[in-house]
Amino acid sequence: MLYANKVRAKLSWIFLSALVCAAFIACPVAFAAEPSLMEMYKIIKAKEFVDLTHSFDTEIPHWPGFPKEKRETIYWYDSGVGSMGSGFFAQVFSHVGQWGTHCDAPAHFVKGLRTIDQIDVKEMFLPLVVIDVSKKAAANPDYALTLQDVKDWESKHGLIPEGSFVAMRTDWSKRWPDPAAMRNADDNGTAHYPGWGMEALKYIFEERKITACGHEPTDTDPGISTSKGDYSCEYYILAQDKYQIELLANLDKVPENGAIIVATFPKPAFGSGFPARVFAILP
Repeated sequence: MLYANKVRAKLSWIFLSALVCAAFIACPVAFAAEPSLMEMYKIIKAKEFVDLTHSFDTEIPHWPGFPKEKRETIYWYDSGVGSMGSGFFAQVFSHVGQWGTHCDAPAHFVKGLRTIDQIDVKEMFLPLVVIDVSKKAAANPDYALTLQDVKDWESKHGLIPEGSFVAMRTDWSKRWPDPAAMRNADDNGTAHYPGWGMEALKYIFEERKITACGHEPTDTDPGISTSKGDYSCEYYILAQDKYQIELLANLDKVPENGAIIVATFPKPAFGSGFPARVFAILP
């Protein structure tokens, strides 16, 4: 009888062990709990943050077809300064939506597509891919990022993640805030600054299915194209019902792979675009 009880106990232990193993194989998540949101916040908070945004004022570089910003102080701490009163500081800003580091909504170029208030907040928090063509742009200010540049990035880092934000680094932002240096026009008035190439854009949007892209110059297309009224690359991006960020800064302080971008902007109803506050969280 004692022997039989021992056998039954041993068989029960084996059976229970098998059940535990099966449960672990079937549902490993139950044994490896996901970090809480606050635990993830503590991890992220300890990382390095890089501001990718230029400050803007009334004299910054901008697309030549837009008027300058106008700014008025309507209230000031002391009397006699604000045009409407005193006791606190308040200003009125008047500027085009495409001002400073800004978001272009799809409707900026394509009637019927999304306006800036229709861009979902989940599209503002994305893996960041930085394709560095700064040396090529330094050698040739008319440089347009190529499909081979994208392939070279992928040969080093793997495929561009679906849903990511792809930024073109040219170091053109180091010319900020000098409008003449940013435009880099020749004696005939033709601008010379780098931009995207169409083949590369079609690949990253159609094959890699990215969410958004960005760059440092004032335009998506190279200056030699925009000087002729050719904005085909910008039209292509926005026609995909995707947004872009123009006039990014500090891409030289961000790794080519592994960072996260947070691209935020206000929510004006039926807005074509608006100044943005963009930053990267480094791995």
